[in-house]
Amino acid sequence: MSKTLKMTLCAFIALLGFNTSAQTQAENKKIIKAGFERWAKGEGSFFDLLTDDMVWTINGSAPLSKTYNDKQQFLEEVINPLNERLSKKIVPSLRALYAEKDIVIALIDGTATAKDGQPYNMSYAWFMQMEKGKIIRVEAFLDGIQFADIMKRIPAGN
Repeated sequence: MSKTLKMTLCAFIALLGFNTSAQTQAENKKIIKAGFERWAKGEGSFFDLLTDDMVWTINGSAPLSKTYNDKQQFLEEVINPLNERLSKKIVPSLRALYAEKDIVIALIDGTATAKDGQPYNMSYAWFMQMEKGKIIRVEAFLDGIQFADIMKRIPAGN
């Protein structure tokens, strides 16, 4: 094989790999964007994008800041208890969305109303690792004081 042909072949393989990566990034970003759009319209749950064995970490020092080792634990210990305290569910507004390799980063503002009539407005930053169109790992950042306040202020099931 000639040196020129080898170089051309190597360049083609490298380009193919780059395109696959760029294509995957774009697809992942599109999946996440569509998930937020459905959630904002009240059509299904964004959390359907989570694999059953996903890992979700809430960073910070709020009472619920820890690592949840599967979807069921996360929903039962965080999402369901939060939703029980809301009279109007969170409506997300996607402020920014970025993709790099298998990570999609979303900056989200959420507005809701607590059962005591007070607003529950929160900003989130979620770093979501994707695999085969599903979320397998999340590093989440939010206002821990506000999150802890609603969980303490309003008893579950009230």
